[in-house]
Amino acid sequence: MSSSVVEIVRDLVTPIVEAHHLELVDVEYVKEGPSWFLRIYVDKPGGITIEECATVSDELSEKLDALDPDPIPQAYMLEVSSPGAERPLKKEADYEAAVDQYVHFSFYKAINGHKFYEGTLNEVTPDTVTLTIKDKTRRKQITIDRKQIAKARLAIEF
Repeated sequence: MSSSVVEIVRDLVTPIVEAHHLELVDVEYVKEGPSWFLRIYVDKPGGITIEECATVSDELSEKLDALDPDPIPQAYMLEVSSPGAERPLKKEADYEAAVDQYVHFSFYKAINGHKFYEGTLNEVTPDTVTLTIKDKTRRKQITIDRKQIAKARLAIEF
């Protein structure tokens, strides 16, 4: 159910986002507690404004309201926002843009006893990523098979 909603919404919102020279980062349709949320994440170099989020929200709402039958039968909250400082890495271009930045990768199963690694992304290939991580007091490079990555995002280094 939720994957088909995401596909329908992605198809509806993509031309809206592109018409405003924005980038569609992600679409989520998730249940949190008793409520459903349809979240659209958009961005552009330098960040987006509240007005741009409102424009995308208004135009998408019109398109969703015009659909018959309604692809989302239950009540939901529509949220359009920036992906924030910890933006997810979804597309190949996201990975390439993140080279030399601090990132967080979580895995489907533990690698060397770790469920995630954070570090500076050094290199991206079609099959692997290479990170510089802190290991106690030293820094070391590790290479991870991309098939093992469950989620990837930018991170804030403390």
